[in-house]
Amino acid sequence: MADDHTMRSRGYLPHYDRPGLIQFVTFRLADSLPSSTVAEWEAELARLSREEARQKLQRRIQSFLDTGHGEAHLARRDVAEVVQNSLRHDAGSIYDLRAWVIMPNHVHVILRVRHGHTLSKAMQRVKGASAHGANRLLGRTGTFWAREYYDRYARDTDHLTRAIAYVRANPVKAGLCATPEDWPWLGEMDLPGGDEVVLPPTYSDPRSHGERPASPGRPPMS
Repeated sequence: MADDHTMRSRGYLPHYDRPGLIQFVTFRLADSLPSSTVAEWEAELARLSREEARQKLQRRIQSFLDTGHGEAHLARRDVAEVVQNSLRHDAGSIYDLRAWVIMPNHVHVILRVRHGHTLSKAMQRVKGASAHGANRLLGRTGTFWAREYYDRYARDTDHLTRAIAYVRANPVKAGLCATPEDWPWLGEMDLPGGDEVVLPPTYSDPRSHGERPASPGRPPMS
C-alpha cells in the first residue's frame, strides 16, 4: 500500500502527496514553456523568500501558458479527447474528479486521490496514457508532456470554490470562447461525500506567515 503522505520537493515545486486532499493540479506540454525562461525567472526571484518566489513563479508560469506558446497539440479535438479520456479512466478508482479544463498547451484538474494511491502515481498514469495516444494520433515520437506538474491542495471550501471558478474561467480569460459552457474540454463532477476539505496534520494558515490567500484573478495554487 502507498505511503499515506509524502512531502517531496524539486526546486520551487514542493508537492504534498497525501490521499484525501483535494488538489488543484496543472500539467503542460513539453514545449509550452522554454526552460531558459524559467531559469531567468528563478534568477530574478532568488532574492525573495522561498514561498514568495514559488508564488510569483507559478503566477508567471500560468500567465505564460495562457498565451498558447508551443505547438499547442491539445487544440486538436482528437488529441484533447485522448487527454480527457485519460483523465476520466481512473476516476472513481484511483482518484475522484471535481473539475478539469484542457487548454491548447496545458491542463488544469481538481481531484481527490483515494486512499492507497498517490498523486504522483495518478499523474504518471494520466500523462503516460495520454502521451502514448496523442503521439500516435500526431505521428510523432518523443516527449509529449513536461516532466513536472504543479499542485496545490485546497485550504478551505472558499479556496476550493475559487479554484473551480478559475478552471471554468480559464478558456474565457484566454480568449478561446465567450462562456465556459462554450468550451468542449471543460468538465465538472460531484465528489463522493461532497466538497469537504481535509487538511494535512502539519497545515498552518498561510496568512500567519504572510502568504496572501488566492483571489479570483490569481491562480488558486499561488
